[in-house]
Amino acid sequence: MDRTGKPVTIEDLYAIIQAQAATIAALQQEVAELKRQLGLNSQNSGKPPSSDGLKKPPRVQSLRGRSEKPSGGQRGHKGETLRQIENPDIIKKHNAKTCAHCRAKLTAAMVTGVVKRQVFDIPKPRFEVTEHQASIYTCTGCAHLTTAAFPETVLAAAQYGPRVRAAAVYLSFGQLIPEERVAETMRDLFNVDLCAATVAAMGARKASELMAFSDYIAAKVAAASVKHLDETGFRIGGRTQWLHVASTMGLTSYRVSPKRGSLPSVMTGIVIHDHWKPYYTLSGVEHALCNAHHLRELKALIEIEKETWAKRMYKLLINACRSVQRAIEKKTSAIPLSTYRRILRLYDTIVAAGLTVHERQVPLLRKGERGKTPRRTGHNLLLRFLKHKSDVLRFAKDFSVPFTNNQAERDLRMMKVKQKISGCFRTTTGAENFAAVRAVISTARKQSWNLLETLVQPAPNLILQLSA
Repeated sequence: MDRTGKPVTIEDLYAIIQAQAATIAALQQEVAELKRQLGLNSQNSGKPPSSDGLKKPPRVQSLRGRSEKPSGGQRGHKGETLRQIENPDIIKKHNAKTCAHCRAKLTAAMVTGVVKRQVFDIPKPRFEVTEHQASIYTCTGCAHLTTAAFPETVLAAAQYGPRVRAAAVYLSFGQLIPEERVAETMRDLFNVDLCAATVAAMGARKASELMAFSDYIAAKVAAASVKHLDETGFRIGGRTQWLHVASTMGLTSYRVSPKRGSLPSVMTGIVIHDHWKPYYTLSGVEHALCNAHHLRELKALIEIEKETWAKRMYKLLINACRSVQRAIEKKTSAIPLSTYRRILRLYDTIVAAGLTVHERQVPLLRKGERGKTPRRTGHNLLLRFLKHKSDVLRFAKDFSVPFTNNQAERDLRMMKVKQKISGCFRTTTGAENFAAVRAVISTARKQSWNLLETLVQPAPNLILQLSA
């Protein structure tokens, strides 16, 4: 009998059990999804470290694992210890008057050697003012006046020179200091009295001068045999736009776009990225996927879902990376063929085993986009491994392809720091100017150029220097 006194049949009880089982299954799936959300952090997902807050887990294990090399500096590593130089700028001699033992008087003729100690310091900054005088001539033939021409860069009766402008641009674009604080820094360090508007104008002028060099860098990156691609949100005028980076070990190019999917139309070689699908619309290129992303996703599956296949794939990728590193250290062009074939065989076995497990699981009850039943996170990752096997393992076949896309992420990191400091850019022009100058600074740093000298040089000189 039910609560109303109506008889309950076996069919009614069976229907109630089915409904309860469906509810339990739905709740179990919801609990699993909530546990996954709570278990994700910067070490097992793409979340930034700042999102961990005060509950940031201690970093007791790196994704790269334990190295076979001893800790500390390696043999052949060039040290950076401060050393004495041959020709110091100033020499100060210190003399003794009496012997430290018998107290006899000492003379210059008794000197038999010297002990040298050198102190490296910054000279007291001071203005160096160069006055340009253009002579005025009175022609004896026609009595007209002729004034000699000033250099092209000397335009006003009083102006700041190229090094002052370069220092201000470096502090603003290189060290990401806000314009008002750049003015304070210039005043404190160099006794140069600037205002924020002057600093902004110097930056805009330098960006205009370096735009041609920035475009040249972008063209060289597009033509490089291997390049890294990534993108991040960029706040401009209160709206979210996008900053795209394309870089190599020696070059960095930035591009501002209102749409995330606005990709370059001309590109060749191999592109390394994080499996963002629009990158696969690029024509004429081969692809390599970032395995640092894969390791983080696998780590989450190991820690949260406890999936066995993920642990095996994690170890396989780490061991494959170490095999490549050992081959590079031995200066060979490829890992042993037997090792490579074993990697491929294990890869296929792990993916097949993982797919078998997921295909036997009960489908998710919730609906995804467009009413489709979504797959579990591990299932989606397995399908990626299945479809893009050659892109995942390209690093093991071609040593010019790095294991990760960390180069692009490092090149984007300081741009995110700029956004955290300043909030956003007011105009698209300001964002484009910053991207152009920052591309030059990043490239100069990779090329081991002096940054101040780089910002003094005109774009044609820098193009010749890079192409040399």
